[in-house]
Amino acid sequence: MREGSSLAALPWWEVQAAVAQFAVCFVMLGTTLTLPFLGAMGRDTRMWLVTVSLTAGVLGAVGTLAAGGQGVGWGAAFHPVFLLGLAVAATLRSRRSAPRPTDPTAATIGAYVVIVGSTATLALCALTDGPDIATWCAGFAVVGGGLRMAVNVRELAQLAVSRREALTDELTGLANRRAVLRRAEELCAERMPLALALLDVDKFKEVNDALGHAAGDDLLRMVAQRLESALRPGDLLGRLGGDEFAVVAVLGEADAPEDAALQLATRLHDRLAEPFAVGGLFVHASASIGVTTTATAWLDAYGPARLLRQADVAMYDAKRSGIGVALYDQDRHAESSGHLALVEDLRAALAGDQLVLHHQPQIDIDTGRVTGVESLVRWTHPTRGQVAPMEFLPLAEVHGLMGPVTEAVLGQAVTQLADWRRRGLHLRMSVNLSASNLLDTGLPARVSELLSRHAVPPASLVLEVTESVLLSDPDRSLSVVRALARLGITVSIDDFGTGYSSLAYLRDLPVAELKLDRSFTADLVTSARSEAIVASTIELAHRLGLRVVAEGVEDDVTLQRLQSLGCDVSQGYLHARPLPATELEQWLADRTATLPAL
Repeated sequence: MREGSSLAALPWWEVQAAVAQFAVCFVMLGTTLTLPFLGAMGRDTRMWLVTVSLTAGVLGAVGTLAAGGQGVGWGAAFHPVFLLGLAVAATLRSRRSAPRPTDPTAATIGAYVVIVGSTATLALCALTDGPDIATWCAGFAVVGGGLRMAVNVRELAQLAVSRREALTDELTGLANRRAVLRRAEELCAERMPLALALLDVDKFKEVNDALGHAAGDDLLRMVAQRLESALRPGDLLGRLGGDEFAVVAVLGEADAPEDAALQLATRLHDRLAEPFAVGGLFVHASASIGVTTTATAWLDAYGPARLLRQADVAMYDAKRSGIGVALYDQDRHAESSGHLALVEDLRAALAGDQLVLHHQPQIDIDTGRVTGVESLVRWTHPTRGQVAPMEFLPLAEVHGLMGPVTEAVLGQAVTQLADWRRRGLHLRMSVNLSASNLLDTGLPARVSELLSRHAVPPASLVLEVTESVLLSDPDRSLSVVRALARLGITVSIDDFGTGYSSLAYLRDLPVAELKLDRSFTADLVTSARSEAIVASTIELAHRLGLRVVAEGVEDDVTLQRLQSLGCDVSQGYLHARPLPATELEQWLADRTATLPAL
């Protein structure tokens, strides 16, 4: 201490007690003041009381030292406030609060404040001459603050890794959906013209199911590597999930946006043309690619979500048309954008039982008796009214909803069959299967369980498949059809004569029925060629023991010609349009009055 100072005349323990009070209160106050960064201030009254108390303690210590170590004057007035505030804070009960994640940044700020405060205390101790309790406390505080900062640096490094992982797809190491949208958002904010391409790997599900998930994962990694090799510096490739990838590319100012976007999509598509070596086999895994673009002149109308939706519309257009690559066009795809909303409505329809069945009678040509019905799904939309099957069934197939739609149709069909049988009405009921249904190896077991639950004999159910559906994956489709036939279910080839391998299917498939396409019955009486085809088909089917059903019969002349050719069953508007179950029952009752008993 300096000579002449009033503190120099005091015993060292009195001086050090005042300095220690100042050091402890100052360091604790600095720590407390970091609580706002942790979100604690404002939520706990005790924090405010502790802050006020420690502030009073610092001011009281300063006042004591200023008074030459005498506890008098304004310095002494702060001591009761210091003690009273801490006492009240200790008696208050803490409030329950939701757990909050730790923030290394806030903790680092707190450690920094402690180090600064401790350093100031050490400087003050140096001015008061020699090591003492305050000096040791401040030294320990500096060491503790340094260790805390070292721990925080490690936590910040781990946080950086976690954030990087949150933006990375674990399987491929590419950017994930969040990173792709963030990159597009950044470019939109900078008013940079960009192209967004969305890729869907064709027939990936077949590879995954046939070779296993490990092989499917290998294929996705190889697809990612191929696509990366087609990118320019600055382009971002990401995996959105499943077998969907996306590319965000900045367009040059001199480039024509649409031409540059198409070149990008074509380049990506060509990179996947060569087969991939997966599971000891060479697998072709092409992609359907939709691409959209934006230019600086009209960038303000666009955002990542809208761009992704447009690319999605174009991608499904490419998949449906089989062209591989499609550029979003405002005029051509405006209605397709509404299709996405229709798909979401269809999901709600499945959950809300909005799909119903209408039944079209099938008539035995020789006796005129109704032997069966074909069940056709109908959708009464809450705002759009009746939605035609051709509007939503193709969308259901493309968007992976055909399985749930078929399950709903089969459930209603078998339930209706059971109800009719209980009331003495024995009819066959035909239900159509799609391409995705015939790739579902679990379908036969579910159909068997459904029939058993409702006590409906398998022979009462007819499942119709088309030749084009069978062509999508012949081996797998044939195995599903054979499993259905082994259950005793009647398998029918629908639209017979419009495919490419009809005779081969008649030889290999356990079918029991052929349905002549309406294109043959429409001009049966006016075209000698159509009559020759129908006559030879009926003769061939009968020699194979198959039943023949003619679709699209609309007049008596056609019906009579079919009868002369030996056709078994007639179906068409001549007899009735597809009707709800109650209306069909009334139609049957009216028909019974003029025909022999059913």
